[in-house]
Amino acid sequence: MDNGTEGDKDKFPSPDELWEMTYPAPINIIQTEKAAWRERLFAVPFEDRSGTWQPRYYQENAITKVIEAIADGKDRILLTLATGTGKTAIAFQIAWKLFHAKWNLRRDGKRSPRILFLADRNILADQAFNAFNAFDKFSEETRVRIAPDEIRKKGKVPTNGSIFFTIFQTFMTNARQEEEIEDLNLAAEPMVKYESKEFNFGQYPKDFFDFIIIDECHRGGANDESSWRAILEHFSPAVQLGLTATPKRDVNKDTYEYFGKPVYTYSLKEGINDGFLSPFRLKEIQTNYDEYTVTADDKIIEGIAEVGDTFTYRDYGRKIIIEQVERYRVKRVMDMMNQNQKTLVFCATQQHAAYIRDIVNQTATSDNPNYCHRVTADDGSMGEQHLRDFQNNEKSIPTVLTTSQKLSTGVDAPEIRNIVLLRPVESMVEFKQIVGRGTRLFDGKDYFTIYDFVNAHHHFNDPDWDGEPADPEPPTGGGGESVCRFCGQRPCICEQTPPEPCPVCGNNPCVCEREPNQLVRVKLSDNKEREINAMVKTSFYSPSGKPISAEEFMQQLFGDLPSLFSNEEELRKIWSRPSTRRKLLEELNEKGYTNDQLQDLSRLVHGEDCDLYDVLNYVAFHKNLVPRLERAERAKIHLDSYDRNQQDFLDFVLAQYVREGVSELDDAKLPDILELKYHAIADAKAKLGEIKTIRKTFISFQEYLYQSKESIA
Repeated sequence: MDNGTEGDKDKFPSPDELWEMTYPAPINIIQTEKAAWRERLFAVPFEDRSGTWQPRYYQENAITKVIEAIADGKDRILLTLATGTGKTAIAFQIAWKLFHAKWNLRRDGKRSPRILFLADRNILADQAFNAFNAFDKFSEETRVRIAPDEIRKKGKVPTNGSIFFTIFQTFMTNARQEEEIEDLNLAAEPMVKYESKEFNFGQYPKDFFDFIIIDECHRGGANDESSWRAILEHFSPAVQLGLTATPKRDVNKDTYEYFGKPVYTYSLKEGINDGFLSPFRLKEIQTNYDEYTVTADDKIIEGIAEVGDTFTYRDYGRKIIIEQVERYRVKRVMDMMNQNQKTLVFCATQQHAAYIRDIVNQTATSDNPNYCHRVTADDGSMGEQHLRDFQNNEKSIPTVLTTSQKLSTGVDAPEIRNIVLLRPVESMVEFKQIVGRGTRLFDGKDYFTIYDFVNAHHHFNDPDWDGEPADPEPPTGGGGESVCRFCGQRPCICEQTPPEPCPVCGNNPCVCEREPNQLVRVKLSDNKEREINAMVKTSFYSPSGKPISAEEFMQQLFGDLPSLFSNEEELRKIWSRPSTRRKLLEELNEKGYTNDQLQDLSRLVHGEDCDLYDVLNYVAFHKNLVPRLERAERAKIHLDSYDRNQQDFLDFVLAQYVREGVSELDDAKLPDILELKYHAIADAKAKLGEIKTIRKTFISFQEYLYQSKESIA
């Protein structure tokens, strides 16, 4: 026991704790118990959902590290894994093992644990509740969703069950309506001391839960200044597992101080390079109105602004709205992207998000009134329904969602192909979360695109963009209070300096989600409207985890091509046959050069109308680009060696090639081409002979298409 020390204690030690402090167990007994629990927990197999789920290597590593930490008696555990890597699936498998092994705080193996999944948004709690549905095979009452309306109806919190799911806000209230709870703005909560008995969580005994999972724990659960910290402190006897996608930064250092060093980390860069996350393409867009000064011929529609007042893109949507600029930005993005692809647009405020929603619906080629919706805190249950529809891969409407803060995290929508930034993103933590919205894999999705109007891409140049978390201080979340490393006292007697106010809204805590008091609306004079233009710079994702310019991408490709072919003649032979051409494209993809990226490169070198062969030839050997139409015309001089029906067929193939590109020459496309030309395979065979003969004609003619000018002469 501690002797000769004084200080305040949060609680008296339990009888078991006093006994252990007075008569500690021999080290060999402790080690034997730890080893026994390791063996018992690892003996429980994964729940593979009838053979449909197998852990990825990093998921198995994460589960193993957490199970080892629990068996070793650690009470605060942290996992740092990139968004989209399956943190909820990992949490489920951990809970599954604990449940079946009958691990609990007493470590007596006599009952299954009571587990709490704690999130800060209903949609996250609902997603987890659904992900844990395998527990229903034991009893439909195993899973319990703690909701305010049920608490109000029954007058108490639910206690029957094993796996509980709720949001912090439900625990931090006792009378508010659920709609109000969902819209609570954490940043605007006062920093006060909460007594647990005043709130719903206080109805549970401190040791009711054996294991607590805190999802997105960097967003407040472990923050010393957050009222939510009271919940974790109330349930301090429980083993607490924090899940986060965010490596340590100054803005979330409390998370790491509370939980300690992550037992396992898997970064965004690793996920992309391993092929488990989607890479991205960056389009930096600057307009000549990124800085605007009010002049006498501009019309102030609303608010107050003087001639000579200057605003920058950082003010757009928050302090000022220039109608023509906003319409130009929306139209520019809509023209560049596929309007059928699901898209998130991040706006300055909720009001700005509504304004952009209207412009998107007015600009889109779709006439569906639900094409674009706003989802913000003010949209309540209707916004949640729009989000659920957006997340449903079977639905194409809504296609675009506008938001301000709400959708920067917690949106599991693999189909997202575009992220549009119309507001500055100051925090690296938030930037990583926003980028993470697009990283989930989906069939046919080779990458997603970030359209950046606000210079947010500077975060990619930060050394900590995808760095490892720094070593934190020892955890302070469990057990007795540690000696302060600055003043050397326990408890700490350091003078506390209040946090700096938010640089954007000027408040502490930040209330940026709130709308500004007054917004200036400006309509430019007609001659200025005609002057709006933009410069777009495209960057590509590189295996290093950072975007690189088109020039750097081309230089990198130039350096990698010699490992695939040594000279122009070898490239020509490879490209002339569908099988070897396909293999080359697969090898390029494995090296990080996707087909879509190569098509983008074609456009950047003005080779949109050229064969991809010519683009590779241009990069590797500085050969001139040859349009597909010119190639096709050159090849036609060899048609005389074929009969009339074959000539007619090959002429059709060349027309398809000129129109669509080299993909039309793949042998897998042959059945489609025959049906397109002859409407039925039987009719094609009647004209051209057996399929084997047709295929030979289709493949052999391609050699003429890629002959050099010299060999033709």
